[in-house]
Parts: sequence; C-alpha cells; structure tokens
Amino acid sequence: MTTIVDLLLFALAVPLALSCGYLLLLTLMSAAVPVPPRSSRQLRFDVVVPAHNEAAIIERTVASLRKIDWPADRFRIRVVADNCSDATAVLARSAGADVLERENKTLRGKGYALAFAFEAGAADGWAQAVVVIDADAEVSPNLLEAFAARIERGAAAVQAHYGVLNPWASWRTRLITIAKSCFHIVRSRARERLGVSCGVRGNGWCVTYDLLKRVPYRCFSLTEDLEYGIELGLAGVRVEYADEAHSDADMVAGEQVARKQRQRWEDGRFQLIRGKTLMLLAAAVRQPSRVCLDLGLDLLVLPLSYVALNAAAFVAAAALATTWDGRFAPWLIAAAACIGALALHVLRGWQLSGIGLRGAADLARVPGFLLWKVLVMLRRRSDGWVRTEREK
Repeated sequence: MTTIVDLLLFALAVPLALSCGYLLLLTLMSAAVPVPPRSSRQLRFDVVVPAHNEAAIIERTVASLRKIDWPADRFRIRVVADNCSDATAVLARSAGADVLERENKTLRGKGYALAFAFEAGAADGWAQAVVVIDADAEVSPNLLEAFAARIERGAAAVQAHYGVLNPWASWRTRLITIAKSCFHIVRSRARERLGVSCGVRGNGWCVTYDLLKRVPYRCFSLTEDLEYGIELGLAGVRVEYADEAHSDADMVAGEQVARKQRQRWEDGRFQLIRGKTLMLLAAAVRQPSRVCLDLGLDLLVLPLSYVALNAAAFVAAAALATTWDGRFAPWLIAAAACIGALALHVLRGWQLSGIGLRGAADLARVPGFLLWKVLVMLRRRSDGWVRTEREK
C-alpha cells in the first residue's frame, strides 16, 4: 500500500516540481532589463490592426496609434477590416487609417487577416518592419522607438509588454492583470536576460519584412501568435523583449464572455502542446538550441491555474498520507516548497502589475476562480476566431 501511495505522490510531484522550479528561476531573474540607446528614427513601419466588426472601438485605437512619437512620414496605420458587416472600415478610414478590406467566408480569422496585411506590405515594399496591434488596444508613445532601437542593433523580432487596459473593471480583470504580469513581465524579463525568446504574444509585436521572407507567416490556429513565435524559434530566431513599451488591451469583466474567451485560449494552447512540444525539444537537442529548449519548456508549463490545481492536489494527498503514516512527511515538505515557489512567482507578478493592495485582496478569490476554470474546461470548446464581445 505504501508503494502505491508513493507512486501517486510521485506522479503529482514531478510535473509540479518541474513547473515550480522553472517559474522560480524566472522569478529570480525578473529584474528590469536595460533599455538600448535611442535609434536613428529612420525606419519605416506598417502598424497593422486586424479588425472584425470593431466599429465600437476602432476609432479609439487609431487615435492612440496616431499619438505614437515617431516621424509621421515613417509609419502608416493599416486596419484590416476582415469580413466586416458593420462600419469598421468607414470609421477607421475617417480616423486616419489606411484600410485593407478582406472578404473570405471560408478562410476566416486573425491569422488570415494578418497574412493578408503582411503580403500587401511586402508587395509595395514601403516599410522595413510591421507591427501588430489588437483592435481594442492602446499603445505607449515610445512603441516604435523601442522596436527601432532593437532592430538597428540586429533584432528581427520584438515583443512589447502586453498589458491590461481596464484593470479596475472588476476583480476578474485585476486577477488577469496579475496573471499577465507573471506571464509577460516576469517571464519575458528573465528570458531576455537568459538570451532566449520571449515569444509572440498576439498584441504589440514587431517583425521585419526581411524576417517574414525567411519565415513566412502561415499560422492560422486558435493561438496563431504563440504558433508564430514557435516557428521563429525553430528557424533560430529569438523574439526580444521591449520592457519599456506597452500595448494594453481590454479584458472581459463578465463571466459569460470570459468563459467563451477562456475556452478558445485553452483549446488553442493544448493544440500547440500536442503538436509542437516534441518538435521543439528535438530541435533543442539536434541544433542544439536553448531558444527551442525554453519554448518547449514554456509549453510544458501549463497556465498558472493548472499549476495551482496540481499544487492543491499534491498538498491534499501529501497531508492525508502523512496523517496516515508519518513516513510520508518528506512529500509534504516538498509540496510546501512548491507552494512557496509558486507564491513567490505570483507575488512578483502582483508587485510588477502596479494594482496595489486592492489587487492583493483579490487574490483571495483565486480558489473560486480555480473552480470556475475547471467547470469551464469541462464544457464544450469552440473552434475558430470568434470576435470577443465588447462590454459596454
């Protein structure tokens, strides 16, 4: 009987220990990264905004992009009105954007909209680099400067911080703010220090057109951003992290919309885990490549909610086993160490999120959030790029 209990605890401990050890390493290396010297301000950029029926917010986004501190004759705002049935194209054009209208009822989704824009930009050859901004985002004025400074020093792909525009909308958006600080700031800073790739995060990323020629954009999955970051890693390209610039997007506050969005994100991530993990680990050994190794490890480390559920199960099992037989006490100590590492990671994310004591108080809602997460993932998942409902 003790052997069976040991095997059960071992099965719970191994994935948790590996995940928490990886997260602890990144936490310890999450000091701010140096900002490179200023650029010559000569690069030309296409700033692409993929939009599907975004009439309610597209003018706000274009207005934010027009405030970017960069020579006006060296960047253009290009809104891709993808299969729109509303006034997105008209409003974006009146706000000052160059609008590319796309109609294809079969090949639908953000990935197809981006590929369409990239092909158009490459064909006319006006810009040297392209930036992707979500239709519900607002950016910092230094966005293009942060990208240009790194491109002029040899970078071909750069990701700015992807933050939350509406952290005070609800407790849910504040928890998302903390989670994004863990995932985007803590991990990306550490990866930059380790010289590996921070990956592509879907909003606020930049690549050169020369890189798009080398690694064409053919990513049409539910998580097309993560997929392209992996393709870049397999091609030997790391995505650098611009800590000083940001593109912040609205996060959903209501349970219904959040549930649908979470189903799509999680489904897409698990598809990538199944399809890309072994490929990345094999490339890490074959090349060898620490970029591929880290991208593979990143896929294996599930979202924080899953790691927390694993930790809760391990603690409960170790406590029961120790109560039954004191010889299992080392397992309980190991569980406590994992909980400690995970807590440090979350607290570092909270610290960097800037949402203060109110956000810390919201962490008390995490057990309920974890239960909600389990219920969400037990329900049927959706396929394809479905526009997230905008909350009034």
